[in-house]
Amino acid sequence: MKDKRDQLRTPHEWDWFDKPKNRRLLWILLWSACVLSVVAELFIEREPHFPADEYFGSYALIGFAACALFILFAKGIGYLLKVKSDYYDE
Repeated sequence: MKDKRDQLRTPHEWDWFDKPKNRRLLWILLWSACVLSVVAELFIEREPHFPADEYFGSYALIGFAACALFILFAKGIGYLLKVKSDYYDE
């Protein structure tokens, strides 16, 4: 079953992110950035401020956890701000 947005769009109105080729490129770029950030820790001398900072890859793990928490927070806000689908029809 198609989404209402898909039914209203013409083939020329598809977003750049909707094309499978571009989605794959974005995934490759994302994973490349993740790997580069972990590999960069091999060459950077860092000064730990907390006990967790002493472990290899801790900054990547903290960044991932923060991103996941932001996504969960945004989902929660989305549920709070959601309006009925016929809100503008009334």
